[in-house]
Amino acid sequence: MANPRESELHYPFGDALPTAGGVLEIAPGVRWLRMGLPFALDHINLWLLRDQVDGQDGWAIVDCGVANDGTKANWEQVFAEHLDGLPVLRVFVTHFHPDHMGLAAWLTDKWQCRLSISATDFNLARLASGSTVGMGGVAAAAFFASHGLTDEDSLAKIRGRASYYPSMVPAVPSSYRRLMDGMRLKIGAHEWVCHTGYGHAPEHISLHCPGRGLLISGDMVLPRISTNVSVVDVEPEADPLTLYLASLERMLALPPATLVLPSHGKPFIGLHARVDQLREHHAERLDEVLQACAAKPCHAAELLELMFKRKLDLHQTTFAMGESVAHLNALWLSGRLHRHLDSDGIYRFKTV
Repeated sequence: MANPRESELHYPFGDALPTAGGVLEIAPGVRWLRMGLPFALDHINLWLLRDQVDGQDGWAIVDCGVANDGTKANWEQVFAEHLDGLPVLRVFVTHFHPDHMGLAAWLTDKWQCRLSISATDFNLARLASGSTVGMGGVAAAAFFASHGLTDEDSLAKIRGRASYYPSMVPAVPSSYRRLMDGMRLKIGAHEWVCHTGYGHAPEHISLHCPGRGLLISGDMVLPRISTNVSVVDVEPEADPLTLYLASLERMLALPPATLVLPSHGKPFIGLHARVDQLREHHAERLDEVLQACAAKPCHAAELLELMFKRKLDLHQTTFAMGESVAHLNALWLSGRLHRHLDSDGIYRFKTV
């Protein structure tokens, strides 16, 4: 979703962006990196924070980029030119998705430092890097087929994507430090507080620095697009949308003047406005789905054109299917829709 109310947000750095392998200083000791991704969403923002561990000065990395040669080359340039001669002391990962977790093992091995991440996402990353979790393969194709995706070419491609996650996260560190909601971390001279969010990932960690008015939001709050909230085959009756909206509500406890450092898009001020926009967006989506299911029983695949106004490639279709099911499950589990399994093996939803 492009944000129609973007004018309500303020971008203090204007159109400035870091170059590949370069950095922009957000605040003293806070550096913004931007690296490429092999998707329609073509970049991820990563962060360097001045740090000190056991009396040693250095840097903490927040999020890693996918595991490929281009991202490694960008990191090597950063190491050579933008660390002020200091080492990396810690690596923080907001959640297990490949653009965030991909090079965690490479970075922690290179710098002989510790990974910090939530327990849920660490263990899911370990599982997924050895197989597949909600990203492709036979189980994912069967799940999408049960929600109306019957195009055999698409299903064959999804079955063939069993190595999708391991291709971008080939290894996960063997040990880690667990991050939990409310945990207070000393990173350099400043205290940062962990905020857990649900719905986009199992246990997403955003980092808030009250003293500096900064929030590294990961994927929980993005300025121009809505965060993907999907149901996947490993938890087919999940209700991630309700969890996500509740997580957004908790973020309203942070000051409205907070500078948000998102994983995609540009740093912005307007956290409360953006939360309001995202809640409004999903309320409109839920109303649209409810109306469609009042007109006739619907499955998730036939709602894609209603929910997504643009042409989708296969990568986008898998996320869109997951999000369509998420909206249907939210309405079904809250008692506003009935779900029934038809003789063709497809789940359809209708109003109560």
